[in-house]
Amino acid sequence: MFLGTHMQRLDDKGRLILPARFREELAGGLVVTRGQEHCLTLFSAREFEAVHEKLRTAPMTSKDARDYLRVFLSGASAEQPDKQGRITIPQILRKYAGLERELAVIGLGNRVEIWDAHTWESYLNETEQGFADRTDEVIQGVF
Repeated sequence: MFLGTHMQRLDDKGRLILPARFREELAGGLVVTRGQEHCLTLFSAREFEAVHEKLRTAPMTSKDARDYLRVFLSGASAEQPDKQGRITIPQILRKYAGLERELAVIGLGNRVEIWDAHTWESYLNETEQGFADRTDEVIQGVF
């Protein structure tokens, strides 16, 4: 399970050192793609296969489904961490997420998000109070 916030850096070649706690789960390969709110979403290869199976059931006649699949899958990049636990983030994805040098790598259970550190701080500042003040159920049956 991917948990926590890890402050990382991109090197000059666009490589990210994966947090040590994430490396074992990602050693067999991973897929990084566009996420929502202009972050990147990273899945283990196994989890991405499961997500892709669900995506395959989307009706081709639905414009919303086609649009989502095009954006999500056209940016997907299969990566293999090197011996130092580094992956290269393709330029197109770095541009999409506005990644500079400082990054926030956050665990979301079955996936990871990669944010520009300043963008993450702004997002968190804007949404934290709403999280604390929540009085209705956001995820049915959980909270």
